[in-house]
Amino acid sequence: MVNAARAFVTVCSVALFWIVTAWPGGAEAITFAAISVILFAPRADQAHAGAMGFMVGTGIAAVAASIIRFAVLPHLETFAAFSLAIGLWLVPAGAAAGNWRSGALTYMAAYFVPLLAPENQMSYDAAQFYNAALAILAGIGAAALSFRLLPPLSPEFCARRLLALTLRDLRRLAMGRTFGDWMGHIHGRLSAMPRGAIPLQRAQLLASLSVGSEIVGLRPLARRLGVGTDFEHALAALAEGESSIAIEHLTRLDAALAGNRFAQREVVQARARILTLSEVLLEHADYFDSGALT
Repeated sequence: MVNAARAFVTVCSVALFWIVTAWPGGAEAITFAAISVILFAPRADQAHAGAMGFMVGTGIAAVAASIIRFAVLPHLETFAAFSLAIGLWLVPAGAAAGNWRSGALTYMAAYFVPLLAPENQMSYDAAQFYNAALAILAGIGAAALSFRLLPPLSPEFCARRLLALTLRDLRRLAMGRTFGDWMGHIHGRLSAMPRGAIPLQRAQLLASLSVGSEIVGLRPLARRLGVGTDFEHALAALAEGESSIAIEHLTRLDAALAGNRFAQREVVQARARILTLSEVLLEHADYFDSGALT
């Protein structure tokens, strides 16, 4: 919600400035403001620093592009000379970005050619060039300012929120909701987990991944083995936040499967999944029962 509000406020502010001033570069400023907000919002506490690096690197690239465009290119006629001219900037900037992996250095190399805007028939309209460069920098600057005025949520809050959402989805899965790709769904949450998250929170998210995967695998197995109803009782307890009761149901289910002399391969698979599910629920009972309050 904070990211959506930030993007809305930033884009509307730049659009209002465009309307009031009738600035020709307003549309480009809106574009880069939106790109910057969307690009850096997932970085949480590093968002403002990332946006500032983007603005600094792009600003340096704009200076270099203006020098080459207006001081060097008018005196050149061949493609080889043109390649040499832009290589004077791209080669060292690209090498520096590769060696030091700094955001500003990366943008210095990446945005040089778009700012230079080479064409077969070059136009040396200084007003047009500086207006476009200023629009890009203004859009990025508006995004950087938005991260300062509307700071991202704290890593602690983000981690708790991710765990709460994951537990909600896991309980929905236990109640019968189908997820097209449970593994991919939770892997996305893992990638969004902030750096400030403690190891226990990461372990709880991984536990949810494991429990959900076992549920997805066990459901069809339990139905084929004729114990689907018993398994659904265990899932109902899990959905209600009662992992101890769920473990009891799973233990009885395992005992029932132990006496099944048919479909030995599927029985072994089902019992292995039940054991895994029970152990994970037991180890992280506080999380599965409490609603992710850690």
